[in-house]
Amino acid sequence: MGAELEDKASVLKVLGDLNRLRIIELLREGELCQCEILPVIGQSQPTVSRHLRLMEQAGILCSRRDGTRTLYRVASEDVFTLVDLVESLQT
Repeated sequence: MGAELEDKASVLKVLGDLNRLRIIELLREGELCQCEILPVIGQSQPTVSRHLRLMEQAGILCSRRDGTRTLYRVASEDVFTLVDLVESLQT
């Protein structure tokens, strides 16, 4: 039970960042390249890369190569459900 709770806490910690939630919301429309995410988030390329890498390591995002670009998408629609549930708690 301890390891399972640690895994859950790790994912929730990754999702607990405002800019990472912004990225999740952007990805509701489908997969995007980092170059499409950068201008909307308004942070440096290394910072956005770090956010994407952390979310991918946590299993929240998946990526695939398309030539020189890396495209990101949400690994499971359940991520959107979780974010929406948090929103419903605030009403």
